Amino acid sequence: MKTLLTICAALVMTLGTVSVHAADVTGTWSSEMKTPDGQSFPIAFTFKQDGVTLTGTVQGPQGDPIAISNGKVDGDKFSFDVSFNGMTIHHNCAVTGDDEIKMTTKSDSGDFPGVELTLKRVKPAAPGGPDTPVKPSQPPQ
Repeated sequence: MKTLLTICAALVMTLGTVSVHAADVTGTWSSEMKTPDGQSFPIAFTFKQDGVTLTGTVQGPQGDPIAISNGKVDGDKFSFDVSFNGMTIHHNCAVTGDDEIKMTTKSDSGDFPGVELTLKRVKPAAPGGPDTPVKPSQPPQ
Protein backbone atom coordinates (compact mmCIF):
# COMPACT_ATOMS: atom_id res chain seq x y z
CA MET A 1 0.00 0.00 0.00
CA LYS A 2 2.87 2.38 0.82
CA THR A 3 4.40 1.70 -2.57
CA LEU A 4 1.12 2.53 -4.33
CA LEU A 5 0.76 5.78 -2.35
CA THR A 6 4.36 6.72 -3.13
CA ILE A 7 3.85 6.10 -6.85
CA CYS A 8 0.60 8.12 -6.85
CA ALA A 9 2.26 11.00 -4.96
CA ALA A 10 5.20 11.02 -7.40
CA LEU A 11 2.81 10.94 -10.36
CA VAL A 12 0.75 13.84 -8.99
CA MET A 13 3.89 15.89 -8.33
CA THR A 14 5.25 15.19 -11.81
CA LEU A 15 1.99 15.97 -13.61
CA GLY A 16 1.40 18.99 -11.42
CA THR A 17 4.56 20.64 -12.70
CA VAL A 18 3.64 20.07 -16.35
CA SER A 19 1.28 22.80 -17.46
CA VAL A 20 0.40 24.54 -20.66
CA HIS A 21 1.86 27.99 -20.20
CA ALA A 22 0.02 30.60 -22.17
CA ALA A 23 2.40 33.21 -23.49
CA ASP A 24 1.69 36.80 -22.47
CA VAL A 25 1.92 38.93 -25.60
CA THR A 26 1.25 42.22 -23.79
CA GLY A 27 3.61 44.86 -25.14
CA THR A 28 4.78 46.30 -28.43
CA TRP A 29 5.95 44.14 -31.32
CA SER A 30 7.42 45.35 -34.62
CA SER A 31 8.24 44.13 -38.10
CA GLU A 32 8.87 45.32 -41.65
CA MET A 33 6.06 44.81 -44.15
CA LYS A 34 6.84 44.49 -47.86
CA THR A 35 4.59 45.99 -50.51
CA PRO A 36 3.87 44.15 -53.79
CA ASP A 37 6.32 46.49 -55.56
CA GLY A 38 9.18 45.48 -53.23
CA GLN A 39 9.28 48.46 -50.91
CA SER A 40 9.06 47.97 -47.16
CA PHE A 41 7.76 49.98 -44.23
CA PRO A 42 7.76 49.56 -40.45
CA ILE A 43 4.65 48.27 -38.70
CA ALA A 44 4.06 47.97 -34.95
CA PHE A 45 1.46 46.06 -32.98
CA THR A 46 0.69 47.00 -29.38
CA PHE A 47 -1.15 44.21 -27.54
CA LYS A 48 -2.87 44.09 -24.16
CA GLN A 49 -3.73 40.56 -23.06
CA ASP A 50 -6.28 39.93 -20.32
CA GLY A 51 -6.69 36.18 -19.96
CA VAL A 52 -8.02 34.93 -23.29
CA THR A 53 -9.02 38.41 -24.48
CA LEU A 54 -6.69 40.48 -26.64
CA THR A 55 -7.02 44.21 -27.38
CA GLY A 56 -4.59 46.67 -28.89
CA THR A 57 -3.65 48.69 -31.93
CA VAL A 58 -1.69 48.52 -35.18
CA GLN A 59 0.52 51.45 -36.22
CA GLY A 60 1.86 51.86 -39.73
CA PRO A 61 4.10 54.64 -41.03
CA GLN A 62 1.18 56.99 -41.64
CA GLY A 63 -1.96 57.94 -39.79
CA ASP A 64 -3.39 57.13 -36.41
CA PRO A 65 -3.18 53.72 -34.73
CA ILE A 66 -5.98 51.34 -35.76
CA ALA A 67 -7.78 49.34 -33.06
CA ILE A 68 -7.81 45.57 -33.30
CA SER A 69 -11.05 43.63 -32.80
CA ASN A 70 -12.13 40.04 -32.08
CA GLY A 71 -8.84 39.37 -30.25
CA LYS A 72 -8.65 35.85 -28.80
CA VAL A 73 -5.77 34.02 -27.11
CA ASP A 74 -5.48 30.22 -26.95
CA GLY A 75 -2.23 29.09 -25.34
CA ASP A 76 0.64 30.21 -27.56
CA LYS A 77 -1.69 31.05 -30.47
CA PHE A 78 -3.88 34.10 -30.92
CA SER A 79 -5.93 35.86 -33.56
CA PHE A 80 -7.48 39.25 -34.20
CA ASP A 81 -8.96 41.43 -36.94
CA VAL A 82 -8.11 44.90 -38.19
CA SER A 83 -10.66 46.86 -40.23
CA PHE A 84 -9.94 49.96 -42.30
CA ASN A 85 -11.07 51.47 -45.63
CA GLY A 86 -14.00 49.02 -45.70
CA MET A 87 -11.69 46.00 -45.58
CA THR A 88 -11.07 43.49 -42.78
CA ILE A 89 -7.74 41.71 -42.36
CA HIS A 90 -7.68 38.58 -40.19
CA HIS A 91 -4.42 37.81 -38.35
CA ASN A 92 -3.40 34.35 -37.09
CA CYS A 93 -0.39 34.35 -34.81
CA ALA A 94 1.83 31.90 -32.95
CA VAL A 95 4.34 32.79 -30.26
CA THR A 96 7.55 31.03 -31.27
CA GLY A 97 9.85 32.33 -28.52
CA ASP A 98 10.01 34.88 -25.73
CA ASP A 99 10.61 37.65 -28.23
CA GLU A 100 9.14 36.35 -31.50
CA ILE A 101 5.70 35.92 -33.08
CA LYS A 102 4.97 34.36 -36.49
CA MET A 103 1.95 36.03 -38.10
CA THR A 104 -0.08 35.26 -41.21
CA THR A 105 -2.76 37.58 -42.56
CA LYS A 106 -5.74 37.06 -44.81
CA SER A 107 -7.97 39.79 -46.20
CA ASP A 108 -11.60 39.70 -47.19
CA SER A 109 -10.55 41.73 -50.25
CA GLY A 110 -8.58 40.56 -53.27
CA ASP A 111 -6.87 43.97 -53.34
CA PHE A 112 -4.82 43.11 -50.26
CA PRO A 113 -2.86 39.86 -50.54
CA GLY A 114 -2.12 37.85 -47.41
CA VAL A 115 1.36 38.16 -45.94
CA GLU A 116 3.58 36.37 -43.45
CA LEU A 117 5.46 38.43 -40.87
CA THR A 118 7.85 37.75 -38.03
CA LEU A 119 7.29 40.17 -35.16
CA LYS A 120 9.99 40.98 -32.62
CA ARG A 121 9.25 42.29 -29.13
CA VAL A 122 10.23 45.93 -28.66
CA LYS A 123 12.23 46.25 -25.47
CA PRO A 124 11.33 49.23 -23.29
CA ALA A 125 14.04 51.88 -23.14
CA ALA A 126 16.17 51.65 -20.02
CA PRO A 127 15.90 54.57 -17.59
CA GLY A 128 18.65 57.05 -18.34
CA GLY A 129 19.05 55.59 -21.82
CA PRO A 130 19.60 57.62 -24.98
CA ASP A 131 15.89 58.52 -25.26
CA THR A 132 15.73 59.99 -21.76
CA PRO A 133 16.12 63.77 -21.64
CA VAL A 134 18.98 64.95 -19.48
CA LYS A 135 18.01 67.47 -16.83
CA PRO A 136 20.47 70.31 -16.33
CA SER A 137 22.15 70.14 -12.97
CA GLN A 138 21.58 72.86 -10.41
CA PRO A 139 24.65 74.82 -9.30
CA PRO A 140 25.52 74.30 -5.62
CA GLN A 141 24.22 76.96 -3.26
